[in-house]
Amino acid sequence: MTNFIKNFAADESGASAAEYALILIVVGIAIVAGSTFLATSISGAMSKTGNCITNGTTTSCAGAA
Repeated sequence: MTNFIKNFAADESGASAAEYALILIVVGIAIVAGSTFLATSISGAMSKTGNCITNGTTTSCAGAA
């Protein structure tokens, strides 16, 4: 029985699974943060474009794109 406990305590095979899970969590957080930033940028660009189309002027919208 003590041999089993020593082997169980020395076993590191579960460490790989925990490391992969941690990597997946970090990558998931990066994807969520990136998509949030991208959504904000696209929303702003679409709003500027919509305002330019509504106003019908091109001179004030030169820097919008």
